[in-house]
Amino acid sequence: QVQLVESGGGLVQAGGSLRLSCAASGSIFSINTMRWYRQPPGKQRELVAGITSGGSRNYADSVKGRFTISRDNAKNTVYLEMNSLKPEDTAVYYCNAIVTVPSGTTRADFMYWGQGTQVTVSS
Repeated sequence: QVQLVESGGGLVQAGGSLRLSCAASGSIFSINTMRWYRQPPGKQRELVAGITSGGSRNYADSVKGRFTISRDNAKNTVYLEMNSLKPEDTAVYYCNAIVTVPSGTTRADFMYWGQGTQVTVSS
């Protein structure tokens, strides 16, 4: 089994910063793409940013220039640095990862989700 545990959420004023972390643990052979999603109150979950194992990044238009995704492959951890936060960034933020796990004599890819961490930006 693989677990993703997020941390770093909280309450911040508009214009402030937060750094989210998501650490993967368990029976891991390798971690492929890691992503951050968010779900604002009353809305659907949306992709915020993603990073491949090679370091290629992509961002939602709404966060470009303000958020930075990074990862530490040695620690199986992905980060989301959030700057210039706005009230509309308020959401539960979820970590997502495609993980290759040992499966008998072979390997298999599975998608895992973290439990979510609340980010609240006050105006």
